[in-house]
Amino acid sequence: MTELGTRIKRRYTVDLLDLHALCEANYARMLRLFPGYEISNSRQFTAGDAQVIFEVIERCRYTTTFRLRKVGPLSVPYGPLMVDLRVYHDAKMAEVINFQANRQLAGRYAYPNEKMYQRDEKQQQNRFVGELLGFCLAQGRANDTPSLGVTS
Repeated sequence: MTELGTRIKRRYTVDLLDLHALCEANYARMLRLFPGYEISNSRQFTAGDAQVIFEVIERCRYTTTFRLRKVGPLSVPYGPLMVDLRVYHDAKMAEVINFQANRQLAGRYAYPNEKMYQRDEKQQQNRFVGELLGFCLAQGRANDTPSLGVTS
């Protein structure tokens, strides 16, 4: 605190070690939930009252892009949750690249900002996906036979 009793706010800095650890954990969770992603296009789970659907939307040499959709009781007033997750196989990391139609997040944001993102919005979205994947691992029940086929 300064002499006048006001607080000087420090600029937010991204904790890269924490973000990388989170992305590595999400990669491991994703592969546990969808081990046949190389030959299958989708996987579906029932977790609590919700359906969680994993779809492969792009396959490349070093990456795979998944779309995660959650449909359930809370989906009606707010719409279904939709998240795109890019998995980097060479780095063994997974990160959110699209969250409810918001693309290309910056590592940090000034606050307040036009879209009212939190200063650590990217980290929070990756943490949320980690919690969703963890919930599917702990409480989910696969209720599908993985669909076969190859996309792009």
